[in-house]
Amino acid sequence: MKEGKTKNLLLLLVSTSLAAIGQFFFKYSFGLQGMYQFLAVLALGIVAYFASTIVYLFVLSRAHLHWVYSIGGLSYVFAVILAATVLNEAIPPLRWVGVLIIFAGVAIIGMS
Repeated sequence: MKEGKTKNLLLLLVSTSLAAIGQFFFKYSFGLQGMYQFLAVLALGIVAYFASTIVYLFVLSRAHLHWVYSIGGLSYVFAVILAATVLNEAIPPLRWVGVLIIFAGVAIIGMS
């Protein structure tokens, strides 16, 4: 893999991770009782999502849209993993199959 493509892939992993973390904070904030806690966690989600967008735009300016956008599918994978592990949400087995298929598809696209 070329050095530039490796760097872009790593940056996209950061971007998709930050997007999933932002989604996690959005969801988590609505379970909090105090207004200040809610706003603080919601703000963390907004910051994570904003940072994700900045990194995404940086990579998008240096790589093909079809490749960049496809790798973005990992944000769904990361969000499901966070929901299952941190929020203890029950993920049905068929959804896990879908997550594995998405991951496999992104891996194939990432190698192409």
